[in-house]
Amino acid sequence: MTDTMTAEHPLDRTLNLEPQRAGLYRGATTPDYWNMAGPFGGTTAATLLKAVLDHPERRGRPVALTVNFCAALAQGEFEIAVRLVRDGRSTQHWNVEMTQGETVASTASVVTGAERETWSHAAARPPEMPPARDLPVMSTEGRNAWLQRYEFRYARGEPTRGNGSSPEQPGPALSQAWVRDLPARPLDYLALAALSDTFVVKILNVRGDIPPVATVSLSTYFMADEAALARQGSRPLATTSDARAFKHGFNDQSAELWSDDGQLLAVSHQVVWFKG
Repeated sequence: MTDTMTAEHPLDRTLNLEPQRAGLYRGATTPDYWNMAGPFGGTTAATLLKAVLDHPERRGRPVALTVNFCAALAQGEFEIAVRLVRDGRSTQHWNVEMTQGETVASTASVVTGAERETWSHAAARPPEMPPARDLPVMSTEGRNAWLQRYEFRYARGEPTRGNGSSPEQPGPALSQAWVRDLPARPLDYLALAALSDTFVVKILNVRGDIPPVATVSLSTYFMADEAALARQGSRPLATTSDARAFKHGFNDQSAELWSDDGQLLAVSHQVVWFKG
């Protein structure tokens, strides 16, 4: 989107890319979404997706996005190379690589596809929780910059240090919350890609602390069409996230993102490395 509501939004500043030649873009980090040791992974994912959406040969909307985080991105400029691997009748398959100097920081695969009217069925149901207006906003004061770019209203499982969990007595990983961009921004696929990584690492819920951690790989599947995103606008999304296993220094993490009228917009899955 390029209307006046989003032109100066921090997300759009962060996702700004300058074309260098066919399939090559240059961007730069911003402090708006900084995390512990680099940019928030959600904005990295959204930046890689934007490079595909900006490509003149791209057809259709995003269907799937998988990002592999290879190395921490330092402050400064980076380049993104995009290659169309397969151009089929129903889908396009893209390879994307983000580099900084000689270092490959992230790689991604993206699938785009045309919207078609087909048979549909929705077995999943949105999380049952109070309306957003009835829940308090989680304080992000003094926390990493990216957390301050979102409004969180937790109904269950607010990630808090020292919440009573411990390695000896692990707590539940499940969280349910309303989340939206801050300041408010109309929803599009780029924002949805970033929002799909806004679930604080689950080891904090389960153990009550955060050891050194890093997302290794993140996959997001977009179930929403353009009309669903337009209907949602800038209102909060209903989200639920959980983890199934922590073992050998890795854990899974899965999430669902729903519109406030009960439409499943996206699902995400990631694997997280942790130390100790």
